[in-house]
Amino acid sequence: MTAPSVLVHHDQSLLAKAVAARLVTRLVDAQAATGGAHLVLTGGGVGTAVLEELAAAPARDAIDWGHLDVWWGDERYLPTGHEERNETGARKALLDHVDIDPKRIHPMPSSDSGLSPEDAAEQYAAELRAATRPEDHGVVPSFDVLMLGLGPDSHVASLFPGMPALYEEERPVVAVHGAPKPPPTRISLTLPAIHTAREVWVIAAGESKAGAVHLALSDAGPVQVPGAGARGRQRTLFLLDRTAAGKLPPGLGRIASP
Repeated sequence: MTAPSVLVHHDQSLLAKAVAARLVTRLVDAQAATGGAHLVLTGGGVGTAVLEELAAAPARDAIDWGHLDVWWGDERYLPTGHEERNETGARKALLDHVDIDPKRIHPMPSSDSGLSPEDAAEQYAAELRAATRPEDHGVVPSFDVLMLGLGPDSHVASLFPGMPALYEEERPVVAVHGAPKPPPTRISLTLPAIHTAREVWVIAAGESKAGAVHLALSDAGPVQVPGAGARGRQRTLFLLDRTAAGKLPPGLGRIASP
């Protein structure tokens, strides 16, 4: 795993625009190198704002949408089309506006799928395994970019402090019960799956995230501070606005915008 780099933008609007532009560049580079790319999306306000900015950016057409696989880091276990599902927000913000192959969109199962949360997690794990290549050397694809939000309690994906999922060492996807943030039942990638990503981007905005950012960049253990376990194989970026960076030690973050 890589040590994090921190990039600070002036406000949430500029942060979303900058992350969208960075995402275009990274996906174009990955596709030029291998012919395709794997992207893991996150939900939340700033995660959705990034997708909206990407949809509005003329540079979005540089991405070969027909050779992009889209996954999710976690999902609320709610019916298909529910407004609180991350998939619903992503489709509305971006996926319904680009020429992406529907077969390359990989949403996590919904609560009306007829599956239990545990079976839904295993089905998603099987879908991930089916998309791997020999060079991935694992049970999930080598994600080119895996984006994560960061909760005020330092949770990432649906990995909340102290919960059993944080002790998982083998399964890439698990069901989460009793989440402290509604809804209580969710599906989530585990830390071992997150660690397979070439690049992990933790995106946070707002004063309420400042304490969590500070802890996530510390030497805290990931069971107590899940954000401290959000690390990529080749690169880890914390992409913040100024208020989310408000509790960082002086000099830690590089200012990216005036």
